[in-house]
Parts: sequence; C-alpha cells; structure tokens
Amino acid sequence: MRTRWRASHVLAHQDGHHALLRDGEVVWEDDVIVHVGHGVDGPVDAELDLGESLVLPGLIDLDALTDIDHLVLDAWPTPERADGLQWSLDYFQHRRRDVFTPEERATIREYALVQLALHGITTYMPIASEIHSSWAEPYDELVTMTETSRKLGLRAYLGPAYRSGVNVALPEGGRDVAFDEERGRAGLQDAVRFLDHVAGLADPLVTGVLLPCRIETITEEIMRETAATARQRDAIVRLHCLQGLLERDLVERQHGVTPLEMLERTGLLDTHLLVPHGLVTDRHPDVHGEDRGDLAKLAAAGVSIVHCPQTSLRYGKVLHTFGMYRDAGINLCLGTDSFPPDLIRGMDVGIHLAKVLEDRLDAAPAEDYLDAATLGGARALGRGDLGRLEPGAQADVVAFRIDDIRDGVLDDPVRTFLLNGTARQATHSVVAGRTVLADSRIPGVDLEDLRKRAQLLFEKMREAYSERDVQRRPAAELFPPTYPAFTTGDPVG
Repeated sequence: MRTRWRASHVLAHQDGHHALLRDGEVVWEDDVIVHVGHGVDGPVDAELDLGESLVLPGLIDLDALTDIDHLVLDAWPTPERADGLQWSLDYFQHRRRDVFTPEERATIREYALVQLALHGITTYMPIASEIHSSWAEPYDELVTMTETSRKLGLRAYLGPAYRSGVNVALPEGGRDVAFDEERGRAGLQDAVRFLDHVAGLADPLVTGVLLPCRIETITEEIMRETAATARQRDAIVRLHCLQGLLERDLVERQHGVTPLEMLERTGLLDTHLLVPHGLVTDRHPDVHGEDRGDLAKLAAAGVSIVHCPQTSLRYGKVLHTFGMYRDAGINLCLGTDSFPPDLIRGMDVGIHLAKVLEDRLDAAPAEDYLDAATLGGARALGRGDLGRLEPGAQADVVAFRIDDIRDGVLDDPVRTFLLNGTARQATHSVVAGRTVLADSRIPGVDLEDLRKRAQLLFEKMREAYSERDVQRRPAAELFPPTYPAFTTGDPVG
C-alpha cells in the first residue's frame, strides 16, 4: 500500500543530516519510505493533508516509562521522608510481595504504552519501577507486555529487568544494598529465555535486549554473565549506572573500584552498551571536577548515553554537559524515564540547562537535541534505517500540529516547537507504515476508561508505600498535601 502525507514542514534527511523541507510530502510503500520532497510521480492508495504541522522521524525513547510514575511521589520529599520511600531491610527480609496482580500489571503496561504513543514516540526501550514488585520483572509479565505492544504497533526493544539486590533503608539510618543472589541468577535465566521467546516471534517490531537494573544491585558474577550472553547473542545491554553519588559510593564499597571501572572489569564496556543518565564521571563537580579520561573511555567503547534531562532535573541533577559529551565523541540519545513521556519538553529543559552550566546561549542548540532524539537513538540501536525520513528508511513518522495560537508566532519550526510546544501536539503517527495514532487518538483504545483504571491502581500503589517504610508511616504522612484541606466552619450569625 502506498501512502502520502503532506505538511507545511517536514524534517527530511539529506546528505547524511536532517534538512528542513517546506510544503513537503513523505510517501511510503508498505513499511518503507520511497519518497521525501515534492510532487511524487504516480498514484497513491491513501493520502493525508496535515496542514500546518511539523512532520518528524518517529521519536526514539530509550528509557521509556512503562509504569504508573512514582516521580510524582518521590521527587519532592524532605530528607526525613525520603528513606521511607525505599524498601526497609525488614521488608526485604520478611515481607516483600507484589502490590499488583498480573492482571493489574497488564493494565499498567497498557496505560504506559498508550501514553508513549500519544506523545509521538514510535520506538522505545522500557523502564519500570520494581519498588512495588516482590523482586524485579517476571518473564510472564514481559510476554504479556510484548503482546500489548504488538497490538498497539509500537517498535519495541524488550527484556525483563533483573537484579541481584535492592536498595534498602537501614533501621539505624542510611542506605545499603541487600542481596538475594539466587534471584539474580534466576532473573538472568529468564532474560535469556525471553530472548529466545522474541526470536521465535520473528516480529520485526520486537527485539529482545538485556536489561539488568542498576549497577549497584548487580553482582560481579551477573555482570560478567550478562556481558558473555550479550556477546554470544549479539544483544544490546542497557544498564543504569553513572547516575548518582550514592551509587558510586556503594559500588566502591562493594568492589573497590568506580562504576566505570566495574563496567570495564566485567566486560560490559566491550558490549553494545547503553547507559541511562551517565551523569557521574570524573568531570562531575562532586567527583574530580575535571576531565581525567572517563568520557574518552566511554566514547572509545562506543557506549551510548541515554540522556533524560527532564527527569534528572526533577531530582536535582544535571549532565555536565551535553555539549562536552558530544565533543568527546559520545553518542547521546534520549529517554523520558518519568511522566509525562514528553521528549519535546525534555529537549527544551536540556537546551536551557546547558546554557546555565556553560554560561553561553549556544551550549546545546535545538538541532543537536533533536538529532539525539532521532539519529542518536538509531545509532544506539544500530539501526541506520530509523530516525530519518529518506528513501529506504523505515516508515516511522510522527506529525505535530503547530498552528495553535498558544504556540505563538512561528520562526524556525524546530526551534519554535521545542521552545513553545509539547508532545501533546502529536496528532498522527505510523510505525513501519502502520497507523498508531490518528487525530490524536489510538484506534481501539478507550482513553477515558484507561485513565480511570490507572488512577485506581495509582492509589493502590501510593498506599503500599507504608508497608515498606522503615518507620511504617501511613501514606498521608509520607505524602502530605501541598496545602491543608479546605474545611467548612459553623455558620456565622
């Protein structure tokens, strides 16, 4: 089937880089783009005039929230409440459980994947919190999630998250990692089994990957076995690390080396490795405050940093800096990591944070961030046919309306959209030529019903924090309101 989109602005790809096309069109046949430009010859089977829209390559989110977000609960607590949002050691030893049933987890996954589609994301690699699970991510849950993703039509890089330990709050105060090494071994076995499951599907929209959790929660044994499996299976590995000072302290206590040295020692640095965040290297002001070779080592190993500017900022952290990582030769791609999964807002945040950090207005141009959301993501996945609109590329395409008066006046469409817009302006998307989003709706999905079900599950999740809190405080105490409730007093007179 041959389909044509027309729009006022198209981000085409030409001579190895993106190029702005005015009043252009994108044509694809089945799942492959066959024309980008003006005036395609020959008939088409379907066409859509998108008017004042910006058509982009499908956005690639490599730390994509596939959960009901916990950031709304844990990005603002006082220090005395913060430890209450972790597992207590007692909970780890005696009471850990799944807060949700498998059916409820399936609803949560559907809700999150629908959110990705509504925000213009076409390719994703998932991230979900394990705090409300009895351990990490079960094999069966990922099998179910895979089918939900296939039904929606998103391009997915999937695997069950696994870990050997969990961050815990200690009764005497402070934090540590409590280990259950057998669960780590079982988790890796499930991850390998899932690679086999995905291979059996033979679905070009689903790729199996290895997703160990956080470096401080993985034993050296599991790191080494993950690296060996990745090389044997030619599988991508994504490992959250270099993301915080506590992580660095815990890894140095456990292994006597830094997280980056641990990646090198276990062979993970020699794999196809994605590192979400990547904030804490030698140049971080609380480490050495200068470049002592960490960025060069990451670049030489071909590591991709999954930069999540909006989430990092919400937890009071920043990347030092986007431009300096690029200049070091590191491939930067983007993730959302929290709600909303809005890469447009995330790019805007990142652009302006870089200005503050480098004290220059051109520290991170809009085009560099949009390259990261498209071409950088494609490089991280080893996919030269994603992240670009040119003949021969996959037909992963998204359109955003840019004609609302609240968007302001229009100058350069990319710069203006990132400055004034939001991913909620996504109206249409296709993945491999198949419609995912149409007129800001997802065919076959009752959004209002899904919203109501998700709200009930969030309330269940919120209440469950009390049983994990080291002090067993009620949710009302852990999560006080911004303002007291309005009360009606006795009538006067």
